[in-house]
Amino acid sequence: MGEQNISTTVDDEHLRNFMKALLDDVVALEALLETDRFESGVRRVGAEQEMFLVDRSLRPASVVTDVLERLTDPRFTTELARFNLEANLSPQVFNSSCLRRMEDELNELIGMARDGARACGADVLLTGILPTLRRGDLGLDNMTPKPRYLELNRTLRRLRGGDFHVLIRGIEDFETTHDNVMLESCNTSFQVHFQVSPEEFAKFYNLAQAITGPLLAAAVNSPVLLKHRLWHETRIALFERSVDTRPTGRGERGARPRVHFGDGWIRESVLEIFREDIARFRILIANTFDENPREVIARGGIPKLSALRMHNGTVYRWNRACYGWDENKAHLRIENRVLPSGPTVLDEVANAAFFFGMMANLAEEPRRIEQTMEFEAARTNFFNAARDGIKAQMTWAGGKTTSAQDLLLSELLPRARAGLKFVNVDSDDIDRYIGCLEERVKSGKTGAQWMLSSLHDMGEQGTADIRYRTLSTAMLANQKTGAPVHTWENAKLEASPGNWRDSYQTAGQFMSTDLFTVQPHDIVDLAANIMDWKKIRHLLVEDESGRLVGLLSHRALVRLVARGTRSGIGEHPTVEALMVKNPLTIGPEMPTLEVMKLMRERRVSCLPVVEGDKLIGVITEADLIEVSSKLLESYLRDVQP
Repeated sequence: MGEQNISTTVDDEHLRNFMKALLDDVVALEALLETDRFESGVRRVGAEQEMFLVDRSLRPASVVTDVLERLTDPRFTTELARFNLEANLSPQVFNSSCLRRMEDELNELIGMARDGARACGADVLLTGILPTLRRGDLGLDNMTPKPRYLELNRTLRRLRGGDFHVLIRGIEDFETTHDNVMLESCNTSFQVHFQVSPEEFAKFYNLAQAITGPLLAAAVNSPVLLKHRLWHETRIALFERSVDTRPTGRGERGARPRVHFGDGWIRESVLEIFREDIARFRILIANTFDENPREVIARGGIPKLSALRMHNGTVYRWNRACYGWDENKAHLRIENRVLPSGPTVLDEVANAAFFFGMMANLAEEPRRIEQTMEFEAARTNFFNAARDGIKAQMTWAGGKTTSAQDLLLSELLPRARAGLKFVNVDSDDIDRYIGCLEERVKSGKTGAQWMLSSLHDMGEQGTADIRYRTLSTAMLANQKTGAPVHTWENAKLEASPGNWRDSYQTAGQFMSTDLFTVQPHDIVDLAANIMDWKKIRHLLVEDESGRLVGLLSHRALVRLVARGTRSGIGEHPTVEALMVKNPLTIGPEMPTLEVMKLMRERRVSCLPVVEGDKLIGVITEADLIEVSSKLLESYLRDVQP
């Protein structure tokens, strides 16, 4: 997330001063480019590893502050949520053993993170989106308490003009409205960096754009969000929508979202990207800077360009241009942000190897990629890959159209091998990483496909909470073996922990979400038939906005029949005449024992579950009987000799 020291008292004058500093940085960057102050003649690669912290129930563990107190290594830092952790890898010269060193350092860092997490009763899981996340985990109380994140949330909501609306149509449909930016914390990624010289930046940036679609198709690992099966890489859709600052109507007139793929090929220089992003996107966060970049250049130094880097950190291109510096030289990097975290370190480095190898290979082509491929094809490939994974349709250079799987096997994986060989990467390492990716592509078993197949095999066994915990448990166990995802067996329900108590702790974990509802002005005949057809004893009554307004019981219908014409509510009574208005409700985080106590004390056999003013589930006596049965089974297993 970049620079953490920001001002939280931003007025118009402060913003004007920051804009002046931002424009001064652009002028300084032009001067650096004109005077050849950038490092060239060497290519380096690097990466950032984001990860989830999870508790023993495989749910988010909000312990990042405690973990970081135990991790004194400066390579670790925070992310948006208290249950996220980030590690920054050391840059490696792109040759010989760079990939093996990247894998070794990743294993070292994740091992350190696991040790720190274990001391806090937690563990580390690499996954694009944690399957066990719940909406209740995404409140501001779980935001990392740093000024940058709080100011980012405040400013994004102000620019948006209110809450964030997210609609994703996938295998299932997902729609929600959220009052803060914490939906973005559902995403963790493995971001790879590729350093280039200024004169070749445009060529390499365009190559990165072209490669991104096939790369993502092979790497997808985020098919579920809040227990909904959506895109194979749902992070792509979620990130775009969770920080969308466009007020209603701005999207229709063509305003760009802050998370975007781009609108066309870069023609000449990195300046095109920085200028475009300043022109299109408002300042989100600001600070004051002591450095005068032009004075630094005049005395032979390298400026930090802090304002430019801060603004650049709030515009989320999927391939981002990055400026860096040391005492002697500046440098430019391309940061590819599409790769999800996981499934294993080996899988991640295999993905990185493909990206780096393709960059090296395509750079040697006599014709530039923009001469052989339409930009719209690259963008379409990217979104097709996010939705459909390895089976996505791709259009490659020259207009060739095929599946991502066929394109990778027939052309791109051999090219990646050749590219790595061209820069003298060790042959054994090429076989290890490109071979791993090749086997994954051949089998079609990406991380996303493994999750979806596992959920399909589990069917409707247990509760949704148990199924998604089982998925996460199997993922963590497999991850710790280091075996790549294409070798994993599907997760099985019986392989989950011996007791299921952790899956029955709160109302939200076992409530029914398959709801049949009626509206107040529906006729009672409709309600009676639904109860008969679906064998249920209660119907929830909601208005057109999905707000709970009443509860209709089977007992009320029986009383109506018993009274007959003496009921006094007309020939075609409506639900409103019989329902209990403003029924007793609970939230999804209420502990199960409290739910049982409440139902007993209030003598109710049905409790609607609401979040805010929206109906999200229901708990009945039958649900509690099943819970009691499962808990008893768990207890008996524990006490058996």
